[in-house]
Amino acid sequence: MNKIQIKLTRDYMQSLLQRCIDEDGGFHGDVTTRSIVSKELKNRFTIRVRGKGTIAGLNAIADSIDVFEGLTMQLLHHDGDQVQDECIAIVEGPMQMILVAERTILNILGHASGIATLTRQFVEAVSGTQCEVCDTRKTTPGLRVLEKYAVTCGGGTSHRLGLHDAALYKDNHVSHLEDYSSQLGCAIENIQSNQSLSFIEVEVDTIEQLEQVLLMPVDIVLLDNMTSDQLTRAVSMRDCCVNSPLLEASGGVTLDSIREIAETGVDRIAVGALTHQASWLDIGLDAINE
Repeated sequence: MNKIQIKLTRDYMQSLLQRCIDEDGGFHGDVTTRSIVSKELKNRFTIRVRGKGTIAGLNAIADSIDVFEGLTMQLLHHDGDQVQDECIAIVEGPMQMILVAERTILNILGHASGIATLTRQFVEAVSGTQCEVCDTRKTTPGLRVLEKYAVTCGGGTSHRLGLHDAALYKDNHVSHLEDYSSQLGCAIENIQSNQSLSFIEVEVDTIEQLEQVLLMPVDIVLLDNMTSDQLTRAVSMRDCCVNSPLLEASGGVTLDSIREIAETGVDRIAVGALTHQASWLDIGLDAINE
């Protein structure tokens, strides 16, 4: 099984920044700033975290800051750093352009860092176990790469990026099968020849399905909405099996429940809340008065 690697490439970040700029009417759309700030005026601003959290997206923004003509960014912290009430970067350049860039930069940082911060809380909740905290495809449309990258900044593990890089047979994929074991087994054998896949995974929601899937050449079995007793039994069954796939629990996982789930011995826990329930980290832009 191959580890999924998530990177914010320069092309991706430049495209994201440009889309955000376009939403504001382009580089010359800031009618407020142009009415009160001269083109010649330059200034320096700090990007400051207000509160406590984990940073995500800062490095990629710094690498693509030249999208905003004339701006430079000095990093004081990096993605994955845990900070509290700290300045994390300094932006310098034409004040008109800084004010155009302000909300775009803060929106991306606040959103991504909020995900990283929540992920860190889930990861810390299972500390001392061997269990990994994984994200899902429950992401904001158009922002999946950013959000999954943010999960890794918080210490989480990225699941498949999309439908193309790993096979995951869920309940709706098998709902039409007349012979579950035979037909699913054939599908898995056929897809094994695809060398580009990171892993093959099958979702089960009963112990009976698990018994059948453990006989198949899969990398991961997704245990959906099972009780702690069922999860413990599933781990015992896997440990007694010739095949030894990773076991991944999912279904309504919260900060209050994740520790108990991890202590059943499962290898991974999928948490949709990492991306669809994270609150933004409060990050602001403040002028440096010298």
